[in-house]
Amino acid sequence: MEEQRIPRSPVWGGVPPWWRHGPPGWHRWSDESHGGHGGHGGHGGHGGRGDRWPWRSTLLLTVFVLGGSQFAAHVQDGERTPLDLFARALLILGTGLLLWRQRYPVFVAFGTAAAALVYLGAGYPYGPVFVTVAVGCFAAVVTGHRWAAWTAVGMLWVGHLLVGHWLYRWLPPAGDRAGSWNQELGFITWGVVILVASELARIRREQWARDRAERARAAARRADEERLRIARELHDVLAHSISVINVQAGVGLALLDSDPEQARTALTTIKEASKEALGEVRQVLDTLRTPGEAPRAPAPGLDRLPELVEQAASAGLTVEIEKPGGVPKLPPGTDLAAFRIVQEALTNVVRHSGSRHARVRLESAQGTLRLWIDDDGPATGTDAGGSGNGLAGMRERAVALGGTIEAGPRDDGGFRVLAVLPLRVKEDR
Repeated sequence: MEEQRIPRSPVWGGVPPWWRHGPPGWHRWSDESHGGHGGHGGHGGHGGRGDRWPWRSTLLLTVFVLGGSQFAAHVQDGERTPLDLFARALLILGTGLLLWRQRYPVFVAFGTAAAALVYLGAGYPYGPVFVTVAVGCFAAVVTGHRWAAWTAVGMLWVGHLLVGHWLYRWLPPAGDRAGSWNQELGFITWGVVILVASELARIRREQWARDRAERARAAARRADEERLRIARELHDVLAHSISVINVQAGVGLALLDSDPEQARTALTTIKEASKEALGEVRQVLDTLRTPGEAPRAPAPGLDRLPELVEQAASAGLTVEIEKPGGVPKLPPGTDLAAFRIVQEALTNVVRHSGSRHARVRLESAQGTLRLWIDDDGPATGTDAGGSGNGLAGMRERAVALGGTIEAGPRDDGGFRVLAVLPLRVKEDR
């Protein structure tokens, strides 16, 4: 069979592969989060493949937040309330919520913001408590819940504004003063940077998802095309060989008693036809078992037309071959398609026509190869000329190469198949 070449992906010089296709860990997020784009409360894409939990990253964040807050308490000693058991519980609660950030991103965004707001309202030191809010809101944005992330950040900012400029009189630490507006500007800048970075990550992630979906569709198209190609090959091989076997079996049965020698010849033809069919079917099946390997035998082409003439003769059909000007060297795909079209057309003559004579004419001109297969009729049934899978397979072969097939009865009562195939096949890019 002809060897099929799959076009390789373009090389993106200087750009790491993950930048185009996405980090492997994000593929699962993409599949889990599609269910949450419609804004289903806090469920945010709880999918069938969300069995894994981000334990390691959450543990690292917990260690970082606790350690960083302890350092911040040391630096801000005397300015803020010292860390106690309640403060550490709030910090652990905020980071612990991040375990659910892939399954319930809306809940986690609001939960981390609320824990941070209570922490700040209690007068504990400023520090990496905001990291939990950043990670929670990032998860909400990249899973499609940007409204939740923006609302959570806005809620935290409004709460911080109230605590720093109004409620500080009644909240710890004692003797606290109103916060500066420069601090509020820094808080707003921090929130905007986090949300903008999250939006950029979401856009890039959606691009990765579209790229993966396109690659999946392309792979499915290649698989469908390969299945159709194999189906056409099997049909052409089996239909032709079984037609010859059927005719010779009838001859053998009719002459078994009256002319045993002729019956023996018919049985010999059956044996040869079946052996050839088995060989070609095995070759097709081998390509399925070991894809990518070179075929064991060259693909058939127009150089095997004499074999078709001999097989047709054994079925009682005389075939004339006309090649005015000869036939140029054809690309493998065109050569195989031309051979199969002639084979299927002759098979249809044997099966559906009362004619015992057929003509095959090949002519190349103006960059095309024209094939005429004619018989003199008459038709022996309503499906004369092969109106089923055979003719459909011929059309598929021609169209795949950019050619055409015309088939129908002639005015004088016969039947004609005309195939026009380009001599140069455009390569897929």
